[in-house]
Amino acid sequence: MEEFYSGFAQQARDLAEKADPFTRRRLLDLAKRYDAKSRPAGSARPLPPPRTSPPLFSGPGEA
Repeated sequence: MEEFYSGFAQQARDLAEKADPFTRRRLLDLAKRYDAKSRPAGSARPLPPPRTSPPLFSGPGEA
């Protein structure tokens, strides 16, 4: 079951790379919840580092 949830977490992170800022935040939050489910209670496995991608928008900020 651990691989099941960690796979979903990675898929959410992959989708977040291509998403708009609002959706990106939601997908990354979802990935965190899947990561929490993939770990047995009491285990202290570190989370994978967040992926970085170039900004989708260039300009003074989000509207």
